[in-house]
Amino acid sequence: MQALILGGARSGKSRYAETIAQQSAREVVYIATATAHDTEMHARIAHHRASRPAHWQTIEEPLALAATLQQHAASGRLLLVDCLTLWLTNLLCLDDDSRLHAETTALLECLPHLPGDIVLVSNEVGLGIVPLGELTRRYVDNAGQLHQQLAAQLATVVFMVAGLPHPLKGSLTWNG
Repeated sequence: MQALILGGARSGKSRYAETIAQQSAREVVYIATATAHDTEMHARIAHHRASRPAHWQTIEEPLALAATLQQHAASGRLLLVDCLTLWLTNLLCLDDDSRLHAETTALLECLPHLPGDIVLVSNEVGLGIVPLGELTRRYVDNAGQLHQQLAAQLATVVFMVAGLPHPLKGSLTWNG
């Protein structure tokens, strides 16, 4: 099972993905993409760390997501990636379009070949007004393109609103 869980800020997408992981009865590897650039982000990361079950393995990887997925994917294991939009932000802030392209291409190409289950969490940022700044427009454009490519490729896509899951494609089931 591979799933994309989309939603706005504070829509319940991370909590929903974590619930899916807990209910899967799989070994869980949590791949965190956030980087702490300020005090508020340090506090958010600390809160997320403290709220995860202690038996989950956590890997913090802000850039090389495909390589990390390939290294840790295994039958009977669930990889939970939270979140793709922070990962995308990290890549955009490198100001290296070749690295952005290489990493997103590597992600899309590796997913169909990975064993085990993968749950990807991402912010849907394309529902508001068009941003004024160039970097923010690039961010929204790249996130939208990535989400479309993942949604076409993955078996399950869920959109979260007010803590409620709205399945857009497929269902969240496990193969045993």
